[in-house]
Amino acid sequence: MKLEDYFKIKDKALTYFEKADIVLTEKEKRNLEVADFGLGKVEETGLQLITYVNTEKVCAKELVLLPGQTCPEHKHPKRSFDNGKEETFRCRYGKVYLYVEGEETKDRGANPPRGDEAYYTAFKEIVLHPGEQYTIYPNTLHWFQAGSEGSVVSEFSTTSTDEEDIFTDPRIKRIPSIE
Repeated sequence: MKLEDYFKIKDKALTYFEKADIVLTEKEKRNLEVADFGLGKVEETGLQLITYVNTEKVCAKELVLLPGQTCPEHKHPKRSFDNGKEETFRCRYGKVYLYVEGEETKDRGANPPRGDEAYYTAFKEIVLHPGEQYTIYPNTLHWFQAGSEGSVVSEFSTTSTDEEDIFTDPRIKRIPSIE
């Protein structure tokens, strides 16, 4: 991702924290991560996040999705120290379409990004509005997409090791690279 794109997306993401009335420190604002997953189309497939804490036991993050932006399908596999990351998403602003393994929902509210449909297999839909939450258990394929106004999601989980996530799309690079 180009540096100017990183700053553009970062600035947009910060406005969503304001919309959700989430107060951030200056350090948190500086450390906001913009993940484009190595695909070069961050406004379509991407995620902006702040990690508050990530210890040997727990992790807390804030996630921002721009309107229609998708975090690609992935799972949190068994690790040397546990059965995989368990996470709870709580919607703070906007609407989030979350998809997990299970019976496919007919007439879904969202679809995978155009051209990348082959990399999406989980289609049981859970729609989260502000104040609603859902827990994703370890090793469960899932992906999520913001509604038309964008979204802010608080994530509470066991230890996060993002670099160990397994993505359905082999092109994905979880750790951002900024030119």
